[in-house]
Amino acid sequence: MKQLVVVIAAVLCACLPLHALAASGPLSAAQIALYQGKDREQRLIEGAKKEGQLVIYDSHTWFKTYVKEFEKKYPFITVSEWRNDSKNIIRRSMEEFAANKAIVDVIETTSEGMGLMKRDGLFQEYFTPEARFYPDTVNAKGKSGVYYLGDRETYNSLGFNTSLVPANEAPKTLKDLLDPKWKGKMSIVSTSTGVRWVGAMNDVMGREFLDKMVEQDLKVQDMSGAALAGLVGSGEVPLSPTIFDADVMVTKQKGAPIDWRPLEPVVTTVGYSALSSKAPHPHAALLFLDYVHSKEGQQLMMKGGLWSPREDTGTREQKFKKLYLDEKYSLEELENKFSQWEKLMRQLFVARR
Repeated sequence: MKQLVVVIAAVLCACLPLHALAASGPLSAAQIALYQGKDREQRLIEGAKKEGQLVIYDSHTWFKTYVKEFEKKYPFITVSEWRNDSKNIIRRSMEEFAANKAIVDVIETTSEGMGLMKRDGLFQEYFTPEARFYPDTVNAKGKSGVYYLGDRETYNSLGFNTSLVPANEAPKTLKDLLDPKWKGKMSIVSTSTGVRWVGAMNDVMGREFLDKMVEQDLKVQDMSGAALAGLVGSGEVPLSPTIFDADVMVTKQKGAPIDWRPLEPVVTTVGYSALSSKAPHPHAALLFLDYVHSKEGQQLMMKGGLWSPREDTGTREQKFKKLYLDEKYSLEELENKFSQWEKLMRQLFVARR
């Protein structure tokens, strides 16, 4: 009889929601990730004060601003940020996961990377009260929460130095990039941004267009899109079709003679945030994820020139035609496509130099 009572009690506890178990003691990292009790924020703050740290891997320069503002809001948390290209974030995260290293707390990058990492178990499903303000198209839902949630949308197209390329002479369409006067004056980045552009051009304009771009002596720069935007602003590179409008905004604010123009269809990328399944600082990580996806956080995102996917946040009107490669292909297809596009980019624009 005693054994039966114990079994029944165990079953009843297993069926209780997390908020009903709150009084029984500290929650595990997986439990706190999905906790929805009224004292959730208090628990996160108390836990974060004990952790005192947060480690973020991300792939956009604007997250430096997020880190500063987050540390102001929660001065008891010190944030370590590592920013890099999506493929390097994927590689580093997967290597650490395979080696059972608990280093990163929050991972933020583009969809092809997020899908791969989710598939391999790198993400912990988590709850955020902010998720209800986001459409299903940017919400990788789990049973009780999300695995990752969209936090930004970026537009990648033509950036040009207005001192070297007057606005009335700058390309207005993708075909205009083939004008002989631009020969030797254009660069693209070697990162996933450049790979996406090559793939988009191959899909939209055809292989013949890329072959003609080779004749334009298009150079591949081994740097981030933000760094290339800086070279366009300084005049070292007159123009590039792989520049984010947000980077142009930031560079222009520094006084550089640079402008941006959408050459349709504009390659559009969505960035997502996730909680590592081995996060050493889960309380601080959940506070950060709440902040990024809050209305306050998304308004800060827009100050960096980025579009917010949050439905109750006013967004900048964009009238140009967009191309979402993430929606066009499944995860498996996109993984194979990226490999093909990167090989094509190196074959056409690197190996021939």
